[in-house]
Amino acid sequence: MNRNEFIKNAGLLSAGLLLKDISLAQYPEEFPVVRVPYDKRKFHSKAVDASIIEFQAHVKNKELGWLFNNCFPNTLDTTVDFTIINNRPDTYVITGDIDAMWLRDSTAQVWPYLPLIKKDAELQQLIAGVINRQTKCILKDPYANAFYKDENKVSEWKSDLTNMQPGTHERKWEIDSLCYPIRLAYNYWKQTNDTAPFDSQWKNAIKATLQTFRQQQRKDGNGPYSFQRTTAWATDGVPLGGYGYPVKHVGLICSMFRPSDDATVFPFLVPSNFFAVVSLHQAAEMVKQISKDNALAAELTALANEVNKALQQYAVINHPQYGKIYAYEVNGFGSYNLMDDANVPSLLSLPYLNAVKNTDPVYINTRKLLLSENNPFFFKGKAAEGIGGPHAGMDMIWPLSIIMIGLTSNNDAEIKRCIQLLQKTHGDTGFMHESFHKDDATKYTRKWFAWANTIFGELLWEVYQSKPYLLV
Repeated sequence: MNRNEFIKNAGLLSAGLLLKDISLAQYPEEFPVVRVPYDKRKFHSKAVDASIIEFQAHVKNKELGWLFNNCFPNTLDTTVDFTIINNRPDTYVITGDIDAMWLRDSTAQVWPYLPLIKKDAELQQLIAGVINRQTKCILKDPYANAFYKDENKVSEWKSDLTNMQPGTHERKWEIDSLCYPIRLAYNYWKQTNDTAPFDSQWKNAIKATLQTFRQQQRKDGNGPYSFQRTTAWATDGVPLGGYGYPVKHVGLICSMFRPSDDATVFPFLVPSNFFAVVSLHQAAEMVKQISKDNALAAELTALANEVNKALQQYAVINHPQYGKIYAYEVNGFGSYNLMDDANVPSLLSLPYLNAVKNTDPVYINTRKLLLSENNPFFFKGKAAEGIGGPHAGMDMIWPLSIIMIGLTSNNDAEIKRCIQLLQKTHGDTGFMHESFHKDDATKYTRKWFAWANTIFGELLWEVYQSKPYLLV
């Protein structure tokens, strides 16, 4: 291919067209421009741009520098809508190719920027706006997972058999939907000491979270939430009248859906319950110190302790090969599901969420199972190996899982291997995707998926700061 042909094809790539005949390895010093042009970007951050310049100046691997430039700012470049409403910042964040704001994704997409906000007041305001928007969403419906900016917009899922409202995109009850906003709020507070977002409305959202968690312990019946959908896609429906399979009321919290938005098999989703323990403790600390509400803090702490005790009793099983491990789902009666899903919270991600340490013996045993063929959703092929899940189907590896292996590892060789796999499986696009086929990375789902892009940037930036020699 001559230079003129390359430049022509590079332009097509920047427009989002995949040309499989381009071998980037042939041009180690030159890569197509695929990042959104400067004047088309949704938000500009001087701190993020400075990080990119620093990374590219010090990392000799030019392709990694190119990928970092494309992926790390992708959330800011393409998905954020920042405004001021009633003198308060408000930030609506879409996932990418779906025009809706997930409580989970919106937190995960801006999370990697938190360490930079001390250097960028405008970036701090943007994240404060995400917190404010999430508070509105939770108060609108704590059982919903995704929302529109337009309060009057009617969802394509309006016919779902659940209490759908205008302004709500989807109403799949997922524990993590209420944990992620706390994760963002707590760490924003710790980074800035700014308490402006944490007013009476935010406190009401914490109360709604506590009430919802308690309702879904199901000690007094099934609670107010049920969900059914007319569909041939089994993982989009909830059995037994929309309440799911029965559970024994042992103190754990039911989640009808996983963070993949796929229905659970057994409603006690273990990674999400671990996440709830962390989030409840963080919320307790915040309401005690900021709101001076010791009573609410005590209630949050009590629930966290109850859930944690139940996890130790019901979520740990004895495996004949691996010893004590964490199950993915349980029902309290003794039934359990051994697997993992790439979406976070996952069992693999527990150290990333500060739920367990990566030196925890039970976690180590669990990790060995998860990264083996004893996990039914671990796939290994010609292109890569990693974890997928039912959402994208068999043999489809999620970059999120490879990224999470790296972010939770203390093994240099493993971390470097993860980066190498991600570098060679972007499908010649310069971006991460929802999933790709284990044998062919050019067969992928979702060309615009901001969470995967930005968290890949998080991995690269963390490794650059702590172990730069792995990026050579």
